[in-house]
Amino acid sequence: MTMNPSRRMALQLVGAGLLAACTETRAVGTISSNTDWRDGPSLPEPVQEIYPCAHKGMIHQAGGFVAANGSITGPTDAHWALDQSDGVWRPRADLPSPRHHPQLVSFAGDLYCIGGFESSKDGMWQMQSSVWRYDDGTDSWVSTPELPAPNGESTIGVIGNSLHVIGGRQPKADRNLDWSDHADVGAHFRFDGESWETAAPLPTPRNSTAGGVINGKLHIVGGRTVGGGNLPTHELYDPASDSWQTLAPMPKAQAGLAAAVVGQKLYAFGGEYFENGGGVFPNGWVYDPAHDEWSALPDMPKPRHGLGGVALDGSIYLIGGALKASGNDTSAAVEIFTP
Repeated sequence: MTMNPSRRMALQLVGAGLLAACTETRAVGTISSNTDWRDGPSLPEPVQEIYPCAHKGMIHQAGGFVAANGSITGPTDAHWALDQSDGVWRPRADLPSPRHHPQLVSFAGDLYCIGGFESSKDGMWQMQSSVWRYDDGTDSWVSTPELPAPNGESTIGVIGNSLHVIGGRQPKADRNLDWSDHADVGAHFRFDGESWETAAPLPTPRNSTAGGVINGKLHIVGGRTVGGGNLPTHELYDPASDSWQTLAPMPKAQAGLAAAVVGQKLYAFGGEYFENGGGVFPNGWVYDPAHDEWSALPDMPKPRHGLGGVALDGSIYLIGGALKASGNDTSAAVEIFTP
């Protein structure tokens, strides 16, 4: 599906006009030894605004914005799985329809695709509430119970027997066609494999966050608001009390970033900002919950936003994204960081 050029330009102008980034650096430690960056198997095609995941020992990637000559052309339904044993991305069953910003998550032995946006001639940001489950045996997708409301640009975490979808954006009125039709929310939906229910909302409503589960609690970091720009905010959800607490903020306010958990620490990378012409963050950070503090990591060799972060076998795969802010210079790069 090809994106109308005027809509693409509108997307970039809306982002530049509404999303100003805070780039103030806080005092943190630095980790510069015993770490390693290396190139991984490139994606079959450039893609950004993705949320891949590990599932049954492989990395799955589906949906997102694909590009021609570096610029996004529209969403895709393509679904790929990376086999570590030979480093090859192989095609799997396409999504039921092309979708950008869909969340992939492995939950209770199944792969799910949740929410995101679809496009048509009427608008490229039609937020969805549908949820699909992938059947590994038949290489097909089936519909499962929908979200209580349309949702996109949220963060997902699995805690025990529950799947959590938190924050992001939802339609602010009946219209659901363009980026400006949506507003930041703190919505929190919990799924037990059969039905959805609501849980304690995210205290700071925002979109384009990242996060991870450590010791049975879900960390949500970074992100941005439609009207206020990037945030360094770090909030923690405790399912035992269905409550939130505020922890040490990220050293920089980064949105559109990726995160993953290795060794009971949270790693966060990349993201974008829109002030002064916009750009992409090269920064990587690690959060130690034992001391509630962040440390700097070696910069990303290929700084990107709209990328996916997946932890597998002690390493973090940083997948796809874009080398410039908004829809520019979409990438097929895969970089592997080993703490």
